[in-house]
Amino acid sequence: MIAIAQEMTQFLLQRKRFWLFPIIFMLAVFGGLLIAAQGSAIAPFIYTLF
Repeated sequence: MIAIAQEMTQFLLQRKRFWLFPIIFMLAVFGGLLIAAQGSAIAPFIYTLF
């Protein structure tokens, strides 16, 4: 998993696609929230954000 992130980062830096970093970051944050909301005690608090 870390190798994929490193490869993606190297690709973005070599191709000078800096504008993709915020998009990827936000997708990762929302993905993490969805995973955390699948049965944890913080699920009701996450659902109120949306």
